[in-house]
Amino acid sequence: MARARKPATGTDAAGTDTPASRPVWTGHMRLALVSVPVKLYAATSSGPRINFHQIHEPSQKRIRYQKIVPGIGPVDTDEIVKGFELEKGRYVLVDPREIDALKIETRHTLDLVQFVDHGEIAPIWYDRPYYVVPDGDLALEAYGVLRDALTRAGRVGLGQFVMRGREYVAALKPCGRGMILETLRFPDEVRRAAPFFTEIDDDAGDPELLDMASELIDRKTAPFDPKRFEDHYTEAVRELIDARCHDKQARDKQIEIDEGTDEAAGGAKVIDLVEALRRSVKGAGKKSSGGKGGGSGRRKAG
Repeated sequence: MARARKPATGTDAAGTDTPASRPVWTGHMRLALVSVPVKLYAATSSGPRINFHQIHEPSQKRIRYQKIVPGIGPVDTDEIVKGFELEKGRYVLVDPREIDALKIETRHTLDLVQFVDHGEIAPIWYDRPYYVVPDGDLALEAYGVLRDALTRAGRVGLGQFVMRGREYVAALKPCGRGMILETLRFPDEVRRAAPFFTEIDDDAGDPELLDMASELIDRKTAPFDPKRFEDHYTEAVRELIDARCHDKQARDKQIEIDEGTDEAAGGAKVIDLVEALRRSVKGAGKKSSGGKGGGSGRRKAG
């Protein structure tokens, strides 16, 4: 049996190596008396999406959002509580600190309590994938044994664990040289399919049309290659932005926006956090330099 290697990098869906990120969870996978220390890494990323900001064209300033109470105006965050609507216009109030107190105590163990066949779990139940990496050299052998046992049995391991204050159901399966863990949705998160398909006839279609459709499927059948699929919309938007950056006439539509301060609705001033910190440091420096003993007002770190 080949021993599992501890990877320094992860492999994305397209097969390219990417630097390993920080683990999102560290703990133990346990099967009976066998405990394997592991780390979980996010197996997917959001991708190179293009984000736009909203700009008020007449004033050429960024749109800002405030939490406002009708008839009162902007309110402080510490004055806000959560409300659960019992019926129209009637709420029960809950303090956010009460919600925090209910968070499940984090357990650093994933107990494998059941095993099922690979095809038994429908795709709709799968939520988010994570790479499972052995944590330390002492974990390599047990990790490899568990991986190879799952491969030989053709099964998926199921268990529950807690991550970031929330409990998850997870499916563990071999993935090449390593293993992958996918969180599963709970029953109340999955809608029944039957109501959506009630008007669809389940009788077999015309045999001749069925043969033609089957032939087309056979002709287009090939091994899965994610590189064949591209995000054409994002590429088109990127080309539009590039054209605006390089076209001489389009440069007239580029504007400079003051990200520091801005006048918000009702005359309240919204201050950028970085600018606020900069002012605070500057103010503290002036106060220190004006004190007894002179000096710059700076202290050595530590």
